[in-house]
Amino acid sequence: MLVLGAERLRIDMNRLLALLFHQGVLDEQFLQLQQLQDDSSPNFVSEVVNIYFHESEKLLTNLRALLLNREFSDYKKMGIHLNQFMGSSSSIGAKRIRNVCVAFRAASEQNNRAGCLRALEMLEHEYCYLKNKLHELFQIEQQRLLAAGVRYPMQN
Repeated sequence: MLVLGAERLRIDMNRLLALLFHQGVLDEQFLQLQQLQDDSSPNFVSEVVNIYFHESEKLLTNLRALLLNREFSDYKKMGIHLNQFMGSSSSIGAKRIRNVCVAFRAASEQNNRAGCLRALEMLEHEYCYLKNKLHELFQIEQQRLLAAGVRYPMQN
């Protein structure tokens, strides 16, 4: 019975991943990240993604602080934050976030504050969506591992 539950959870995980790929939220880099996970590091993907979330929150805070400053004019500094965000997003396969960063960087290169503000809103939206969906994925994965790992002693 537990094996059936674990199989059901595996199917749910695959459906959620398929949805995220279909929506363009993730790309093949996420699959490559998953391939690095094994029995010696069973939480590898969630640990890498949690580091990404932690760093991304700092970058989003920095970007928002730069843009909300009335005397803001340091578009070069913004570009540095965006390059970091774009690189880390690429490394985990966060395709839509990377794409928003590209548009955001284009607006910053044109010193387009209004465009940057719109891009920041889009970036925050995409980031929240990704974070919620990956947390959901990791919760299902933990439930699957628990269901698959529960063993009852054989009775004679």
